[in-house]
Amino acid sequence: MFENLKIQPEDKIMALMSLFKADKRDTKIDLGVGVYKNNVGQTPIMDSVKKATAILNDTQKTKSYVGLSGNLGFIDKISELVLADVVDNNRIIGAQAPGGTGAFHQLLLLIRSMENENQIWISSPSWPNHAAILKHLGMQFSSYNYFDHKTCEVNFSRMMSDLEKMNYGDVLLLHGCCHNPTGANLNLEHWLELTKLCEKKNILPLIDLAYQGFGDGINEDVLGVQHMASKLPELCIGVSCSKNFGLYRERVGASLIVISDKENRKIAEDNLKSFNRVTFSFPPDYGASIVDIILRGDTPESMGLKKLWEKELNGMRDNMLELRKLLSASLRMTTNSNRFDFIERHKGMFSLMGLSITQVEELRKGFGIYMVGDSRINIAGLNKSQIEYFSSSVASVI
Repeated sequence: MFENLKIQPEDKIMALMSLFKADKRDTKIDLGVGVYKNNVGQTPIMDSVKKATAILNDTQKTKSYVGLSGNLGFIDKISELVLADVVDNNRIIGAQAPGGTGAFHQLLLLIRSMENENQIWISSPSWPNHAAILKHLGMQFSSYNYFDHKTCEVNFSRMMSDLEKMNYGDVLLLHGCCHNPTGANLNLEHWLELTKLCEKKNILPLIDLAYQGFGDGINEDVLGVQHMASKLPELCIGVSCSKNFGLYRERVGASLIVISDKENRKIAEDNLKSFNRVTFSFPPDYGASIVDIILRGDTPESMGLKKLWEKELNGMRDNMLELRKLLSASLRMTTNSNRFDFIERHKGMFSLMGLSITQVEELRKGFGIYMVGDSRINIAGLNKSQIEYFSSSVASVI
């Protein structure tokens, strides 16, 4: 029977990881995998997470299953972190999922079950797994122009022109902040215009929020999302805690839905529970409980953990901003041009370098510099000591 299986294409980033691991050069640099690294090349465990983990291990009384929606305290605190007080709590429902990818998957199952033949509109370019999951689920999707490869910024006028083609009831997939893979982000004025478009066309926004706190700040990064939630009757948000809590392995995520109609809220909540049941039964609790302890801070042991987490997250963001500034200046010097000045203006972990596939290959083979084929680099994969080598290597291939 197994001979009937089809060979699946290898994930490009996973393939890149294998090549990097096999490379014996001391100067090799991994800018492909999307994880935060500190100045010594480690993905650190945050002190706030260590302290919360110790509290959890000391106080947790059982390893029995949580409910189908997961840790409700975690859901409440994540909802508060993302939406603050811009919508009434009784409009928000949520369920845990294994990471942001799991949350995105479960929200798509919910959307697919509506059976109204709606198109999903995703940015071009977007995180490759967006299209991969949509194809896997057999859902129709279209692309809208987002990134101007000449200016390396958002081409918002062209984006809006494309989105005017959306039909009543379509779904608009947006990156909440720190666009992956481009690093070019919507500003608040853009979010206001998009909200008006969604109102006019009865569009359902589906927001992938994987990097809150990595762009302009914990609160600043969700101002656009919050505005949209306050103005629209319905909204879906897939939240990841992998980056801003450093809980990559723990797979901590949440599917959040904002709904005005009380009856529809109950139906949507029951559907989320049902999809969880048939997909992974009960969601994993350990990482979610760690986040809940950090954000709750209502016991003597956990007091101050949220402030400690905020300080650590701010430090991570500041490190990436400094790396961007240093890298931009170094490339300006080595290339004798302002071609890469956009790197300093971008936000989050990623930027598209604008290099050709041939140039990307030259960097990998000749210099041990690994980036995704579209020339996306993970800024957080660099450390200060590598910037000069990276910049001179790029200058030699362009």
